[in-house]
Amino acid sequence: MQPFASQVSFSTGVIQPSGKVIERRLSDMRGMYLDTAEYDRIMREEGDRLVYQVYPVALPEEPGQVLHCTTILYPGKVGDEYHMTKGHYHQLRDRAEVYLGLAGRGYLVLQLEDGTIDKVLMEPGTAAYVPPNWAHRTCNVGDEPFIFFAAWPGDSGHDYGTIEKLGFAQLLVDRGGQPTLVPNPRYGQG
Repeated sequence: MQPFASQVSFSTGVIQPSGKVIERRLSDMRGMYLDTAEYDRIMREEGDRLVYQVYPVALPEEPGQVLHCTTILYPGKVGDEYHMTKGHYHQLRDRAEVYLGLAGRGYLVLQLEDGTIDKVLMEPGTAAYVPPNWAHRTCNVGDEPFIFFAAWPGDSGHDYGTIEKLGFAQLLVDRGGQPTLVPNPRYGQG
C-alpha cells in the first residue's frame, strides 16, 4: 500500500476519495426509538427520511490499519428523541476510537456492558475519546447537520447486534430544549 491523502470538507462532511457511502434512513432505525407511534406516523406522513450518512475511506479491515470516516447526522427527532446513529460496540472490545467534531452540535453517548452511561458534548474542534469496552452512538441536538470525523484500529470490527437487541440503558431526549439522559424502559428486553 502506498501513502495517500484524503480531502475532508468541514462544511459538507464529505471525504474524498471515499469507499461505499453508507446511508441510514428512518426505516433502518426501526426499533431504535422509544416512541413507536411517532415513528409510525413519521414513516406514514413524512416518508423514509435520511437520518445519517457515513463516508468511509476504503482501507482493509486488518491489524495495523487505521480506519477512518466522516459522518453526517441530520437534525430531527422522533418524539422527543434526537436523531441518532445506531451505535455499536467494537467486536474486539479492547479497541478505542477518536471522534473530532467538524460542524454542528451533538453528543457522543457511551455505555459499558453493565449499563454504565456517559456523554460528551461535541462541537467543532471537540476531540472525543472512546475508551476500550464502551459502546458509542452520536445524537444531533442542533438544527443543522452534526458532522464528525472518526478513526479506529483496522481490526476492531463492529458489533451492532448487541445494541439492536438490548438498546442503550439511557436515551438522550429533549426536555424543555435541554438534551437530557433518561432511563430507557425497554433496555435489556430484546
